[in-house]
Amino acid sequence: MTLYIIPNSNIQTLDPIDTLDFYCPQSITLPEQITPQQAWTIVMSHRSPILGLAFKIRDAISACFGVQKIGRFTATTAVGAKVGQKLDFFVVEYTSDDVLSLSARDRHLDVLTCISTNQNTLTITSSVKTHNLFGRIYMIPVAPAHKLIVWSSLRRIGKSMTNP
Repeated sequence: MTLYIIPNSNIQTLDPIDTLDFYCPQSITLPEQITPQQAWTIVMSHRSPILGLAFKIRDAISACFGVQKIGRFTATTAVGAKVGQKLDFFVVEYTSDDVLSLSARDRHLDVLTCISTNQNTLTITSSVKTHNLFGRIYMIPVAPAHKLIVWSSLRRIGKSMTNP
């Protein structure tokens, strides 16, 4: 997979922003710098029960259209992750000290989630390219839910760092 780097940043997307079907960057300033791999590990170890419910609903509906079930997230650490390794349903596309890019692809859409850091700023950026009508319809409820889930995840990371 060829990744696109947004100019003047370390943020990776599937393609240039104006060609994406969904683009959502969200950031938080943390009290200290962490790596993207540490951020993933914090989120996976402090998952919201709402996330589990959201994925159960997603799996039930998507299975009717031949989409592989995600199941549930595990507490898999991303520290030491290598390109090509799976982190739950994601594949590690790129990893460095300040970027962790994870993809999920099927016949309906491609997703890239880029977790990046710039000093104390942590950014989670998701980009999506849809391939067909189901992919476009799928994104109608997923887009707002995704924004809420990422916002909540960023808050949990910030809270875990201020109240260990």
